[in-house]
Amino acid sequence: MASDSLQTTVERLTSSPGGQILVSVAERLRASIVPYILLFTLGFVAAFPITASVITWLIADERLPSGVDIIVVSPVEYLMLQLRIASSFGLALVAVLIVAQLAFYGARHEAVQARLNELNVRLPRPGPALVLAVGSSLVLMVFGLLYAWHALIPMLLDYLTNDAQQAGLSTEWRLSNYAGFSVNLLAASALGFQAPLVTTIMLRSGMVSTEQLTRSRRAIWFGSFVVGALLSPPDPLSLFLVALPIIALFELALLLHRVTHR
Repeated sequence: MASDSLQTTVERLTSSPGGQILVSVAERLRASIVPYILLFTLGFVAAFPITASVITWLIADERLPSGVDIIVVSPVEYLMLQLRIASSFGLALVAVLIVAQLAFYGARHEAVQARLNELNVRLPRPGPALVLAVGSSLVLMVFGLLYAWHALIPMLLDYLTNDAQQAGLSTEWRLSNYAGFSVNLLAASALGFQAPLVTTIMLRSGMVSTEQLTRSRRAIWFGSFVVGALLSPPDPLSLFLVALPIIALFELALLLHRVTHR
């Protein structure tokens, strides 16, 4: 009886418009598994030779707080970090391809088109608006990386180092932990700085109204802190410094839309 009920529920979900979209997209992604593997391999092979230079640049004395030493605690830690960096580059290429496929295929799905017509949502078409959106995303990503590298990471490293040294502890950091700390903050800032672009697209396309976003302000602020908690290191200062720019940029986009909207 329970299995029949579960089967009925699954069939109902898969026959719904959303279920049809998910099934068709999953089939399209499965059909592209070979290109994904080839793209990942290409990115991995292209990135691996420069991983040693990246690590050397990352642990240079001018980028470390005073009194900090980088150590390796296992024979394969350096090699594993190289593999991790190269794999991350390959996965990033695959992620870009998946997002592009989902956007291209999903926006043209019959169920998606029908739902967009019901909501009177206008998707951007290839042209100046789409080029502007892509260019804005890249610019915001660069600003996020600059914020993380020149402000966020040095501030947090100095703060954490001073705390440990004042407690009489030696500041020796594992190579993999230090690199992971920096990479996580860079990724969090690059993603978080997309907030004004996402907000503007939602407002201009008619997905939401200014009043709806204003009423949901508390939930959006809370969501920013949740995103910061997921992407930043597990300490309150990192969480605050990652979430604060997201909130500020969201409010700025909301203000600019009010000023420029006709």
